[in-house]
Amino acid sequence: MKIKVEDSINPTQILCGFVLEDSNKVLGLKKMDSKTSSSINQSLKDIEGKLGKIAIIPTPDKKPAKRILIIGIGKKEDLTKDTFRYVSGKIAQKIREIKLNEFSIIVPPNFVNEQISSISQIVEGVKMALYKFDRFKVEKTIKSPNLTIIVPKSKKILQSVKISEIIADGVIFTKSISNLPPNECTPTTLANFAKIISKKNKMKCKIISKMELKKKGFGGIVSVGAGSKNEPKLIILEHNSGPKNEKPIVLVGKAVTFDTGGISLKPGISMDEMKFDKCGGTTVLGIMKSISELKLRINVVGIIPSVENMPGGESYRPGDIIKLYNGKTAEILNTDAEGRLILADALAYGEKHYSPKAIIDFATLTGACIIALGNNVAAIVSNNEQLKKRIIDSSKKTTEEVWELPLTQDYMNMIKSDVADVKNIGIGKAAGTITAAAFLKSAIKNTPWVHFDIAGVAWTQGAATKEKPYNPKGATGFGVRLILDYIQNLKN
Repeated sequence: MKIKVEDSINPTQILCGFVLEDSNKVLGLKKMDSKTSSSINQSLKDIEGKLGKIAIIPTPDKKPAKRILIIGIGKKEDLTKDTFRYVSGKIAQKIREIKLNEFSIIVPPNFVNEQISSISQIVEGVKMALYKFDRFKVEKTIKSPNLTIIVPKSKKILQSVKISEIIADGVIFTKSISNLPPNECTPTTLANFAKIISKKNKMKCKIISKMELKKKGFGGIVSVGAGSKNEPKLIILEHNSGPKNEKPIVLVGKAVTFDTGGISLKPGISMDEMKFDKCGGTTVLGIMKSISELKLRINVVGIIPSVENMPGGESYRPGDIIKLYNGKTAEILNTDAEGRLILADALAYGEKHYSPKAIIDFATLTGACIIALGNNVAAIVSNNEQLKKRIIDSSKKTTEEVWELPLTQDYMNMIKSDVADVKNIGIGKAAGTITAAAFLKSAIKNTPWVHFDIAGVAWTQGAATKEKPYNPKGATGFGVRLILDYIQNLKN
């Protein structure tokens, strides 16, 4: 789709405007002919400005549009950082439903202080709502309609549209890979995606394969991947556009391209969703792609440990003791607690080789996170107040909700092993999300660190997931917009 900005309303197939609850006017729409005005007034009464409610009004003289669409945005005092993203997504889906190839949206002129934010939300909402995963369908989705945004042009506005398009494309890229089935996306496939985006965006890319992983002591990655014919990979991307002596931010993402649970086999029900166990890694890929396309003057390293966790003759077993990259030994009590093993290797590698200013990791790590927080909020665990605060601030701006869980010494004690340095599960079902994070913390030293457990939010999970038009069924790309906001505001 193409997005353009116009100062005034030009002829269009359908003109879209926003309505506040209990309002008698469409924000930014000038007076129409009497017949159209009468129809609009009746529609205003019908939808009452309720959030997401839509009415479409035909215009007799076809000017300035053949039809006018109005959509409620709720009460002014209830507007959030997500309102325009939500309703714009609703508009985009309606436009596709009625099979138009272009539409225009008026940006409310009386929201001057929030115009940049509103425009960003509109672009993101429209682009992400029009995404559909139809790669394996014979009948493809119709081509996305083009959008014209009606707002006074300025360099700042145009720049905002450009940035928002790149960010939305990064989320869509993340969703597209996350949604791939396991027979179409192995660790090698992910490594190839990394090579493609690194070449296109001039990033450094290094892929460490099975033999080198063994040689260099990546015991977690090698052990978890041992049961699969698809060999494990460690994917490393470097965006080096900041000062040469500036320490980078390291992003780490768990990418289990399919998780059977290994020898500790998962129940069959919903096992198909374990294609989404790679979402931490795909999030990092999407962030790295966007960072490079935004040409951000910063140093960022993306590290993605990728494996397929399968039962087989060479699989690791409960009772095994393995040696991790940081030199510590881990007792295996459950092979379905595999994500923390591969992340521990990647975190230790990132800290040792890059001496980063911060480490941020993403993982669909624990079902316990869903029990604790449901399907609309990600858990975060951190060892640094300043880093945590910045992450939470960005979360509020992008409306990707997070909630901090504690990590005291008591939780660290819960992963101590009688026969090794650590064990890969805690004590029974208690504090499962936190003990998993404790395992990760044991892999690093004193680097500021935030861990995201995105098990509940990485893909839509039925009625438990809040309906958002810009998150169609499947992967959500959670975290891409949040971290891009965090990184863009680092020096502000």
